[in-house]
Amino acid sequence: MNQAEDIKNAVTVLRQGGLILYPTDTVWGIGCDATNAEAVAKVYALKQRDDHKAMICLVDSAARLQRYVRNVPNVAWDLLDVAIKPTTVIFDEAVNLAPNLLGEDGSIALRITHEPFSKELCYRFQKALVSTSANISGQPTAANFRDIAPEIIAGVDYVCFARRQEHHPHTPSSIIKLANNGEVQIIRK
Repeated sequence: MNQAEDIKNAVTVLRQGGLILYPTDTVWGIGCDATNAEAVAKVYALKQRDDHKAMICLVDSAARLQRYVRNVPNVAWDLLDVAIKPTTVIFDEAVNLAPNLLGEDGSIALRITHEPFSKELCYRFQKALVSTSANISGQPTAANFRDIAPEIIAGVDYVCFARRQEHHPHTPSSIIKLANNGEVQIIRK
């Protein structure tokens, strides 16, 4: 299967409120439509994760990121420009996303992906995409497809074919919390 067909199949499932497994710019992720509360609830159930723990979302561009944050502080662009690895930013005042996806304070964790497959997937989907690690909560993160537990694979509606054969060390993104007042807090290096 070529990448265009793979992405088309994934987007069809996402638009129907389904869950996908896909490679990202960091580790393999469980994805769904970040604007669909029912789909987000399915992700929490599959991961056996408390629904008060917010999840990360991927977008393909700065323009798309701005659709989901009421006020993007200017320092965010500077931080993203100098980041040397994939960096997720937690922003205050999320908008246009499923309420059960947000932090208790109304914040959202967003990352602009530059990895070719996940970037094209986000572009074709035209919305933010949930990107939470493909594991049961509390279990080790699945860096490669071969590391994903069978119950996670069985619990999604579509598994992307891209990069399944990889055996490279992948690590989660850096996470920075950026308050509207410009205060920066490093959550994960």
